[in-house]
Amino acid sequence: MSQSKSGFSVRKNLGRGKQIAGMTTTIAGGMRTAQRIGAFRQPPREKLPRYIQTFCRKMASSFGVKVVQVEPVPQHHGLWVSNHVSWMDIPVVGSVSPAFFLSKAEIGDWPIFGKLVHAAGTVFIKRGSGDVGSVTTQIASFLNEGFSVIFFPEATTTDGKKIKRIHGTLLQSAIDAGVPIQPVVLSYVNKDGTLSEELPYFGKMTMKDSIKRVLDSKNVTAYVLPLEPLDPNGYNKSELTNMLQKRMQEGLEELHARVLRTSSNGSESVL
Repeated sequence: MSQSKSGFSVRKNLGRGKQIAGMTTTIAGGMRTAQRIGAFRQPPREKLPRYIQTFCRKMASSFGVKVVQVEPVPQHHGLWVSNHVSWMDIPVVGSVSPAFFLSKAEIGDWPIFGKLVHAAGTVFIKRGSGDVGSVTTQIASFLNEGFSVIFFPEATTTDGKKIKRIHGTLLQSAIDAGVPIQPVVLSYVNKDGTLSEELPYFGKMTMKDSIKRVLDSKNVTAYVLPLEPLDPNGYNKSELTNMLQKRMQEGLEELHARVLRTSSNGSESVL
């Protein structure tokens, strides 16, 4: 191995080590905070969002990702939805939204992370024979209690360039609970104003490879744009799905127009 390649490898490993140390510090801090506010015994959902937002912002930062709200993200009650690009979406959206995330029940049994997920007031979904209707009922019940929920309706990650087909089954929970649907769109942008190719986690990429790519990325900003909420009153699930598909696709195009560098003339439109 040449000296230059060796030096690059050392710098890369040092960079990864620094970020992993930051992530570990953030998790330890989250555990201490959860203990202090009694979240391990009974998550205080009414005041949890601000703690979750702080934790998620620090977690994104530990991976070198800065979160920027293109417009102030509203903090109202509702069913929240976001496009899905990466596992990094969770700390990014969690840093700006007052909503609680959905999770498979078995994740709550994981060591350390499972305890934090419980303390964060996560909505654990108990699936039975693929019964999505049961999941919808559970979400509607949670919404009726006054707590917001967020999910990714594309049901898979993408390269971040467009919105895939929306799966609107869970939108029924907003209809049943009579709460608005609040969409947001996000985009990962390099310092030079181009879309990041390191942050998206999709296709045949492994989680291990994705984490390495994120750790090795530099100066990536996650831009989040809140869109006009959808009032479910008077619409059925199919109509809301089509409306949300259109709104999120147009919203992502608007976000890209505002934060990406225009290739035709080389000018920069980043905020």
